[in-house]
Amino acid sequence: MIDDIAAHDRPREKLDRNGAGALGDNELVALVIGHGTAGRSALAVANALLAAAGGVRGLTRIPRAHLARVPGVGVAQASRVQAAVELGRRTMLPEGSERPQFRDPMDLAAYLLPLYGAHPVERFGALLLDKRNRLIATRLWTVGSVDTSPAHPRDVLREALIDGATGVVVFHNHPSGDPRPSPPDVALTARLKAAGHIVGVELLDHVVLADDRYCSMKEMGCL
Repeated sequence: MIDDIAAHDRPREKLDRNGAGALGDNELVALVIGHGTAGRSALAVANALLAAAGGVRGLTRIPRAHLARVPGVGVAQASRVQAAVELGRRTMLPEGSERPQFRDPMDLAAYLLPLYGAHPVERFGALLLDKRNRLIATRLWTVGSVDTSPAHPRDVLREALIDGATGVVVFHNHPSGDPRPSPPDVALTARLKAAGHIVGVELLDHVVLADDRYCSMKEMGCL
């Protein structure tokens, strides 16, 4: 129980004394949860939650319903955890109203990973870019199952032509946490490149995202 921990070692007191960086993952989660249950401290609940998620990084992928099933969590606490994760994600987003410009795959990864890198299901989308590789719009087409998110080149290119884009970067995430492209990913890239060449829209890259890692088809020599 929290009451059994020396006062100076309790998460809130440690936060006040040393700052958030001094707290362990379980202590931070315990503070987000706020309280435990009868016979179970907030730290014990936090430990169980992290075990269910597979560690702190797993909190970005695990559905709220799964969090809520952890004993002592429930829907309200699961919502608080997801809100904290989303706040952390948003601190990584670029500021300012000027349209971002992408010069290389690292620029793309820095923009895409906080938004789409860690999700419990696969999502497929595209960045529509002008001739200076500045962002015109982002389109998210499909939200798939745990391991699949089908897309068709005509859907991507139709939106690019409507918005006057001269180039596109397609992206999708791998919920497994492994960003290495699968054979279907490589095949889709080839189809998009060929179709884009016909209509005059260049496929600039296909970026596969996973947590804080990525794979660029351009860097791999697939484009």
